[in-house]
This record gives sequence, C-alpha cells and structure tokens, in this order.
Amino acid sequence: MQQAPQTAGQTNGLAKPQMDDLIDIDVHRNSPQPDPACLYGLVGEIGRVGSEETETNSYAIAANFMTYLSCAIGRGVYLPIGNTWHHPRMFLLHIGRSGRGRKGDALSLVLRLDQALRDIEPTLAPQIHRGGLSSREGLVALMHDGYQQGKNEIPPIEDKRLWVVESEFANVLHQGRREGNTLSAALRDCWDGVCLKPATKSNRLYASHPHVCLSGAISPSELISLMNSRELTNGFANRFMMIWAERSRILPFPKATSQSVVDELAQRVCKILRFVGADNHERRDRVRMELAPQAHWLYSHLYRAELSDDPGSELISAMLERRAPMLLRMAMIFALSDLQTQINVTHIEAAAAWIRYAMKSVRYVFVSATDEAKMSHALHLAQKLLSYLETHGKASRSEISSDCFKGKSSKAQIDSCLDYLLSTTPPKICVEWQQRPNDAPGSPTRFYSLQA
Repeated sequence: MQQAPQTAGQTNGLAKPQMDDLIDIDVHRNSPQPDPACLYGLVGEIGRVGSEETETNSYAIAANFMTYLSCAIGRGVYLPIGNTWHHPRMFLLHIGRSGRGRKGDALSLVLRLDQALRDIEPTLAPQIHRGGLSSREGLVALMHDGYQQGKNEIPPIEDKRLWVVESEFANVLHQGRREGNTLSAALRDCWDGVCLKPATKSNRLYASHPHVCLSGAISPSELISLMNSRELTNGFANRFMMIWAERSRILPFPKATSQSVVDELAQRVCKILRFVGADNHERRDRVRMELAPQAHWLYSHLYRAELSDDPGSELISAMLERRAPMLLRMAMIFALSDLQTQINVTHIEAAAAWIRYAMKSVRYVFVSATDEAKMSHALHLAQKLLSYLETHGKASRSEISSDCFKGKSSKAQIDSCLDYLLSTTPPKICVEWQQRPNDAPGSPTRFYSLQA
C-alpha cells in the first residue's frame, strides 16, 4: 500500500532512531480490525444485514448508515457541553483499495432504506445530493435561504438537512486545490453548523443553520497524493471519521437483502425520526440530551486518557484532534436509536469503539509500518520513564539512562522520549537545572520530574 510521503522534520515528532535501534523492530502489521462493539443496536443490525451473503464490509455499511441517520435527525436534538451545543452531524470517509473496498456497495442498503422511508413518510427523509460538489456557492444553493433572480423571488429551502454522497471524494480534494476555491472552508463550517454567508458581494446566496452530513469514499493512494499538508493540519481532515474497510469475503454471486427486511428496518428508522420530530424544521434545539451519571464518568475518564493522549506524531495528532466531539455525536445517535434522550454507558462504549477504529485506520494509511514501529517503541519508553519518575520523584539524565533504561537505550531514543513528554499538552514532565555544589566546574545538572 502506498504510504504518505514524509518531509524533513515530520518523523512523527520523535527523533529518528539509528539503524542499530531498529534491528529488533517488527515492521509487519495487520490492517485495522474494528471491535464488534461498534455494531451496536440498530446501526449494527443494519451493518450485519447488509453484509449477509454479500462481499460488503458490515462496518462500512454501519458507518454510512450512521452518517445518513445523523443527517435525518437534524438540528432539533442537541447535547450541551460547556458553551457548545453539539448536534449529531457526521462526516465519514471510507478508505479502501479500488475494487476491494466495495465502497459503492456499502451505500446501497442505506439508499434502499432511504427510499423505503420516503414511501412511508417522505417528510422525514433528508435531501440527498450525489452529483458532486465543486464550490461553496454550489453547496449553499442546495439549502439556500431564498434570493432574488431578476424580478422573481426564489423561495427558501426550509429543510436544511442535506446528506452529501461523494463516491469519488477525490473530486472534493481536486476542487480544494483550485485557486480561490472555498469549498474546503465551507465544509468545515458545515461540520460546525455555522451559517454559510456570501463569499462575495456579487453573490448573495446564503444558508442559515445548515445540517450537512457527508459520506465520502476514496482509495488510499488518491487520499495520500491529493490531501496536501494544509488540509491535513487546518482542521479539514480531522472533521472526518476515516475508516479503512474492504470486502469481508469473496462471493461471485452476492444476494440482495429482501425488500421485506428493508421495509421493516425502514419502519424502525421512521420511529426514531418521529421520536425526535425530524420533520419539524422550524424549531431547532428543542430536544435536549444529557449524559447519565455513569456515562458522564466514563466520558470524563476517556477524555483525560485516550481522547487527549498524544499519539506520538504531530501529523496524526492533528488529524485526530476532534476525537472527543465525534465520540459525543455518535453516542447521541446510539441513544436516539434506542428512542431515548439520555446517553448511557453502552452508547459511550460503542462510540469509543468507533473512535479507536478510526485511530487505527488513520495510522494505517498515513504512517508507514516502520514509522509505526518507531512510534510504538518511543511511547513504550515514555511510559516506562513516567513510572520511574512516579517512584523516584526526579532524576538526572544519567540516572534515567543507567537506572531507568539500564543502559539499553541510545541517546537518540532517550532524547525522543524526553522531547515527547515535554511537548504533550499539557506536558507530562518538566525539567529544571541545578548548579553543581561548591561552585564545581561544569554546566548545571538537568533534573526531570513529573509535572505537578
């Protein structure tokens, strides 16, 4: 598989080990394997149903359905966290090799569910755009607030729910490279739920309170070659939950899901959308969600640990910066699928499983196997040093080398370990200098200790 090109200084924020340091490092690895906990409730049931007697990956189907459902629910439901009100909006990017990812098939059942939903109650279904996006103005035109065309008044589109299906996500990345194209910025605003105002004085199209969700698909080689460093670090990439998913088996003659099963599942989707009042477009933020006490504790624990841990790479860290809000949005979807407004522990656990899957996928696509091994080794040393300092209070550089690492780690590895722990947010350790006793010659001694 083609890997992301590394630039100077982009060795994941860690010092590059010498060749001798890599002798025992195993650079072989498996492709990302999701936890079955991802397939929770109705989301999981639809994923499993769609993969029965087909080659399609059940997790890819489930992820696309989650994105569709997040759009159909709309902005009527919200979860307040501090001064931010979260709505269940999702951007998904399905990554898989051409011919093996079955990326188009992963959408098929979701589109059939949408059609069955429209047959039951069309006002509950969101608008779907599959024609490809090219500009901010084109996106706004799909959910505008009305405008004047000559002497004619064009009425506004009241339903701001829009599910964008980009089967060729490379198109979006191509458009972002064009001079003056602001599609990337518009999509960032849509993920945030920000009103899309006119980009120029001559264009008066605008869209207030959009609720846009996006399902994209791309091959790893296209993603790596087209996504430039600006998109990787400016907040565009980290708004997408990226998953690596390819066909689960080889079947020459897959069988379609029976229409009776599709209709039954659509009825259950219909109940969810009636529960949240999805067709009440005029009233936003009318259904408040909350975390149950145990779920509140679990989310707090995850937030202080894996949702905030530095993955050992500036690039990967930037791409996973929105792990926490993604988890909350998915937990909202799982709770609403159970027809309740209280988020329980099971909903947090299912959402956390998806976040771990996405983290594995991002590493798999953007970090080479060799660099992955280096990162893992450096993080292992960092954890070992933290445990040592917790016991000993503080230690000099020489004590760390001889006592903590028993003289088995090179200078480059120790430097990498210390740099990582000093640069995390917040820093895990601090360094102080002490003058040598009795004005002895030589530079001050550096001591390292845990950050208070």
